[in-house]
Order: sequence, then C-alpha cells, then structure tokens
Amino acid sequence: MRTFGVNLGPRSYPVHVGAGILDQLGTLALEAGLRGGRVAVVTDSNVGPLYLRRVTETLDGSKFDPIAIEFAAGEASKSMAVLESIYDRLIAAGIERSGAIVALGGGVVGDLAGFAAATYLRGVALVQVPTTMVAQVDSALGGKTGVNHRAAKNLIGAFYEPRMVLADVATLSTLGQREYREGLAEVIKYGAIMDEPFLGELERGLDAIEARDTQQLEAIVERSLRHKAFVVERDEHESGLRRILNFGHTIGHALEAGFGYGRYLHGEAVAVGMVAAARLSETYAGLSAAQSERLRALIAAMGLPVELPPGWAGEDFIRAIKLDKKRLGDKVEFVLLDRLGHALTHRIDAEEIIEQLSSQSAA
Repeated sequence: MRTFGVNLGPRSYPVHVGAGILDQLGTLALEAGLRGGRVAVVTDSNVGPLYLRRVTETLDGSKFDPIAIEFAAGEASKSMAVLESIYDRLIAAGIERSGAIVALGGGVVGDLAGFAAATYLRGVALVQVPTTMVAQVDSALGGKTGVNHRAAKNLIGAFYEPRMVLADVATLSTLGQREYREGLAEVIKYGAIMDEPFLGELERGLDAIEARDTQQLEAIVERSLRHKAFVVERDEHESGLRRILNFGHTIGHALEAGFGYGRYLHGEAVAVGMVAAARLSETYAGLSAAQSERLRALIAAMGLPVELPPGWAGEDFIRAIKLDKKRLGDKVEFVLLDRLGHALTHRIDAEEIIEQLSSQSAA
C-alpha cells in the first residue's frame, strides 16, 4: 500500500493507494481519527452490488454501525432531488454530527455524498472510497463537491475536504472498457499541465495500461493524486494555481451540458476539451503544433474521442461556456499550455472561444 498525506494544517488527511486494500477501510478510518458509531455508506446501483457488502463488513468489524444509501447510477442523479433523498435517509438513520459519510463509487457518488457531508448538520466527516479511474486519479481528492444545475455542471457545491481517501485499484478491474478509458483523460491532463515526462511514460506504457496491470495502475493513480495534492496544498479554494486543473474542462463541461448529461462520460468530454484547448493554445499561448499533435495522438491512443461532434455549438453548449465558474464578466479564465508540462490561464471572451472553435471545426 502506498500512503502519503495532503497537508492542509488541521484539515490534513491521508491518501492510501493499493490493490486489495478495501477490506482495511474500517481500521484505516479509525487511524484517521473517525470515532466509530453510526455512519452512512452512500453508493450507486452499479457499485453497490459489487462492493457495498465488503465495505459494510469492514466498517462493522471496526466499531462502526453502517447503514447503506443507494441511488440510481449516472450523471443525472447528481441533482438536488437525489441530494434531498440522501438527507431524508441520513435523518431517518439518526446520523449525528459525530457520525460520517463514506462515499463509495465514482465521481458522481463522491461529489453528491461529499456535498451531503458538507451541508448535513453543517458538516459531518467524509471518507472518499473511489472505485472508478476518474475518481481515483482526480475527483476524490481536493474537496470539490456539488450537484449539477440544468444550466451548467457543478454550479452548486462547496469545498469540503475528506478525512481520508482510500483508492483500491483492484476495483478498476470491474469497470467497463469505456468507463475505464474515460479516467485516463484525467491522467493525461496531469502530464499535460505539469509533468511532461509523465506523458512519455504513458506513451511507453500503453500496453500495460490497456491490460490494467496492477503495478502500473498503482503507479499512475499515486502519481496523479500526488500532483493534485501538490496543487491543492498551495491553492485549496481555486483562487490561482488550482485553476490549471481545469485544463480541458471548460469545453468538456459545456459538451456534457450541451448534449445532456449522459451522452458523454466526463472523461470523454474532457478529452475532446483538451484537444480543443491545445489547439487554442497554439493561437493564444504559443504551443507548437507538434506538441499539440502529440497530445492529441496520446489521447486518441487511449481510445478517447478527440473531435468536437457535429452540432456541438448549440444553445446549451454556448450557455454553459458563458456560465463557466471561472468567468470574469464576459471573459473566461481559460486554461492553456505554452508547452507540454506547463499550463497558464488566459482571459478570453466567451464569444471568441466559440468563434475559434468554429474555425477549428471548419478546418
């Protein structure tokens, strides 16, 4: 098991990465300072049948009294309606402020359960147990929680750090191929924005990654999370440096909103967004065409989409760009690359982004 800490003063917490460590959850939660007693395990209809029993058993054997809350899998569940149903179950179960919520699942579960933990009784302890590649390499760490609004993704939320993250890479073996590959977009992102040598390792390790080699998975999950921890420790609330983690996400979130949550998996949309952002980087940041193409080729080699789809510039897409959380007036704080391994932000008018993307598509 690989363990490191996210250093945030009194809100610091451990991160555990390994294969087959799910059964250590109860013991590790106690070591992280949780008190035991009544806790809620929040999961979805895909993950629950696979891992809920193991998680409740390890908690039950470590002074916890777990109850399960399960909702329908999918991005559409990241809503105020499902959040309210979680509150109802927490209240009915008598979860107290000394209790905790365990988020068992992918990014939707982590965001939704995390926001419930941040707001129920003004905050109860949160443990993130990510089971998808996207969640393990990115969303489980750093405290971003929230739900979607019909106008834009993640428009309602809070920063709320977990008390512990446990990423068991063995759970990645049960992912479908599409769900596995989408998470690789976030892995590539870390190489693109802050670790160019990582891109080379990914290019050389394509076969092992495709085969879901355990050692390779432990290495890339740990490396990705360490990169995110480095950024979060320096800018927890996204006032500066943390914005680089949104590389590809402005366009990616707009695609998700524009085509209805569910047509694109998050990582697929981010993959398209990174390729588009790299092309915009050629115009606004001086990224070379050769480096832009290298990034596109790696994303394609991972089996991810790289082009904006026909009809992408619809009303919902344009509205989502204009409602981007990083906007300042009519301008969006857009993440670009001046070279692979180094990101920066540039304020671009929202309409100009649309025009540039349209000219790219036409070309």
